[in-house]
Amino acid sequence: MATLADVREIAMGLPRTSEHLIRDRVKFRVGRIVYASVSPDEEQLGFGFPREERAALVASRPETFMMPLPSDERYQWVRARLPVLDVDELRELLTDAWCMCVPKKVQAAYFESL
Repeated sequence: MATLADVREIAMGLPRTSEHLIRDRVKFRVGRIVYASVSPDEEQLGFGFPREERAALVASRPETFMMPLPSDERYQWVRARLPVLDVDELRELLTDAWCMCVPKKVQAAYFESL
């Protein structure tokens, strides 16, 4: 079961990430690009995900993943039920979302340091 504390620990370990509280949502971003957002009740995680793949992700595990809110459909975004995720899966989702926001050079340096 993943929590906001897990999201924070993982996200803040990714280079160039900053945390912000915007409209009661905790958001993690690189520069001005938000790649993860936790709902005020800490039950949902929104994160960057390729638009063309999100329907398949949601269909594969509807108990875990949800389509973005109508206002977010134009973005590369999907939502997950945070308590259903385990920490390893959360780490993979956040890292993939972060990779969508940073230059390839930053990604390469990060993965080389692991």
